[in-house]
Amino acid sequence: MSTRQERGQTAYRRGRFGEGVAVLWLGLKGYRLLGRNLRTPFGEIDLLARRGRWLIAVEVKARGDMATARAAIHPSQRDRLLRALAWLVSRRPDFKDLQPRCDALLIAPGQWPRHVLNAFGDE
Repeated sequence: MSTRQERGQTAYRRGRFGEGVAVLWLGLKGYRLLGRNLRTPFGEIDLLARRGRWLIAVEVKARGDMATARAAIHPSQRDRLLRALAWLVSRRPDFKDLQPRCDALLIAPGQWPRHVLNAFGDE
């Protein structure tokens, strides 16, 4: 049986691997990565990307299966991500004309990544 520390390390490694896959996937889809693991007073943004007029906070969920990854997306994350995006925009004038959006990228072993646009509904 694994210890709590070992489970935490496994989750951390899975998350970092998932973020790497997400960066590659988004790049192939024409997104430009602007930042990774950005800390704000409102929480961390896993990935910050831009595509066209959109400024996108991407929440990466890497889990053992796709259903568990999808279930890990909580509506409460929407407000945190939007506040974090607003904070970044307030410090970067070049972002002010971009439309904010919160997406999710779901990663599971043996499956293609699933990009959920506007993962938390209307913003």
